[in-house]
Amino acid sequence: MGPSGHSSYAVTQSAFSTTASEELITGQKTYLGTVDIVIIVVYMVATISLGLWASRIGARGSVSEYFLAGKRMFWLPVGASVFVSNIGSVHFVGLAGSGAITGISVGAFEWVSAFYILCLGWFLLPIYVRSKVYTMPEYLHKRYGGSRLRVILSVLSLAMYVLTKIAVDLFAGALFIQQALNINMYVAIVSLLVITAAYTLLGGLKAVIYTDTMQTLILLIGGILLMVISFSKVGGYENLKKLYMEAIPQTTKDILAMGNFTTCGIPRDDAFHLFRDPINSDLPWPGMIFGISILAFYYFGTDQVIVQRVLAAKSVNHGKAGCVLAASLKILPVYMFVMAGMVSRALFPNEVACAVPSECLKICGNEQGCSNIAYPKLVLEVLPSGLRGIMVAAMLSALMSSLTSIFNSTSTVFTIDVWKRIRKGATEREMLIVGKVTVCVLVVISILWVPVLLSSAGGQVFIYLNSVLASLAPPIAMLYFLGVLCPQVNEKGAFWGFVVGIAIGITRLVLDFVYPAPGCDQLDTRPAIVAKVNYLYVAVIVFIVSNLVAIAVSYFTKKLSPEQLANVTWFT
Repeated sequence: MGPSGHSSYAVTQSAFSTTASEELITGQKTYLGTVDIVIIVVYMVATISLGLWASRIGARGSVSEYFLAGKRMFWLPVGASVFVSNIGSVHFVGLAGSGAITGISVGAFEWVSAFYILCLGWFLLPIYVRSKVYTMPEYLHKRYGGSRLRVILSVLSLAMYVLTKIAVDLFAGALFIQQALNINMYVAIVSLLVITAAYTLLGGLKAVIYTDTMQTLILLIGGILLMVISFSKVGGYENLKKLYMEAIPQTTKDILAMGNFTTCGIPRDDAFHLFRDPINSDLPWPGMIFGISILAFYYFGTDQVIVQRVLAAKSVNHGKAGCVLAASLKILPVYMFVMAGMVSRALFPNEVACAVPSECLKICGNEQGCSNIAYPKLVLEVLPSGLRGIMVAAMLSALMSSLTSIFNSTSTVFTIDVWKRIRKGATEREMLIVGKVTVCVLVVISILWVPVLLSSAGGQVFIYLNSVLASLAPPIAMLYFLGVLCPQVNEKGAFWGFVVGIAIGITRLVLDFVYPAPGCDQLDTRPAIVAKVNYLYVAVIVFIVSNLVAIAVSYFTKKLSPEQLANVTWFT
């Protein structure tokens, strides 16, 4: 499209944006058509039916059957489940929203992750399989001995699942459902929680993996369709670069027209740069390479939700093949979500990029900004009826898959690592019952947490999630990193390295909450340790300190015997 075409499109786009903004502000909603509703209903019925069919086998077996699908899954459903368990509603809402505001660099989280999914298959999976573990805390017990690391990590994992993964997914899902379905978000959330808990509760991991496979297909169809149509709307990638840099909300233009300077609502100069300034940018390139690597190693190499799916493979080779499939699919979210968010800003700058708190409150109910509505806005305004229903079904797929994965993995951790220690003589039947009761408790806690979350969450939820993980995940990653690679590290070293790292991470996390980031035109009065040290650098610092403390303490304390290290490190 040439210059004249660009100019003509800009006028059309501006008029379209203004109309959409007025529609939102006056309270008018875009309703789903009959075809959309039928597609969503058919999808829900198919999901429930598939989950219940799988539950006929999964619920009647042993603990291995319920928690690891009997270790009989072949590579295709394993890879699909790894991928879709990671792609939750936070990607539809949070990743797209961050792309709309900051540009392409946030996609580095996805591309770096692909390497660590392969690392799981080729480097970590053989050790986990040889050590015959069900859960990640159980591996720590076998690797280091003692019980305190296993118990502490189990409790921390449960808290992180409930307060970050479930909470963030519920917030993102609620926002999408409210925008797309025009129904009460509490009704939608409770319904989804009950449905996902039902087949997780009945069928265990087998039901979760089978439904994940179907949901992956729906997710890819919907996401790719919207990606193609969105790029068509803006005239391709090269034209997107022009339109995105011109996507400034009218309120910002009015401020500039009055002769006042402001950066609020203006796209970043480095929006299309993947590698950014190491000091002053939002995602500095050293932090992007090393900080994201630490978070990706934690999430894809040590997190129960992901590792449990690969442990369910019928062999190590099937697990590796599943990781290859999942890693290949991780290339797509940059185009499906990040660039889709950028397209949404180009089409709807007044809404997605709004920068005046009072205006943002009218548009999306959040004074901090409306970037989180970028993807829902694109779905409702760009897709025709029918395709819109497929896309809403894809979003529901992501939300439900993410929740089922968390429910199943959390019940596994509690049953194996907490309950089995409380009740050492527990039978398999008792452990299955406890696992199911744990899912029910999680559903109740999740529902009770919704109003707290909706009153506190805001801004870019994807960045919020990763900034929390940057403080808490590095010490956990250290336990497995040294556990696998360094036989010389013992339980005392690992414990104190973990304690010191967690103390530093929590301190930074508290400072982040005490000193929130200022608005775009406000003076930054935060302490330098908060204002000048990017959260990805925090991840690197915490990881290095944890490793140094663990190695130092281990050097001055008793070494583990060769018998204790059998089958639990890369070298043994």
